[in-house]
Amino acid sequence: MANIASARKRARQAVKRNLHNSSLRSRLRTAIKSVRKAILAGDKEAAAKTLQSAQSVIDRIADKKIVHKNAASRHKSRLAAAVKSMS
Repeated sequence: MANIASARKRARQAVKRNLHNSSLRSRLRTAIKSVRKAILAGDKEAAAKTLQSAQSVIDRIADKKIVHKNAASRHKSRLAAAVKSMS
């Protein structure tokens, strides 16, 4: 455990930040899963609508640097391609 006051504060902040970032990462994963679920259901219209909201979530989380911007872009691209390829 840290002995210096500033180090103790940093440790507290790290715990808080980790909890916040974990919830954001969870929100990202949930958004991605919801699009995949809509794709599996076979409803292209619902999948497109879900994709639009998921892209918003993905962008916001990438802006906060919770995930890398290229990883976010890759997720969006693959989901969009999957929705587009639906019959």
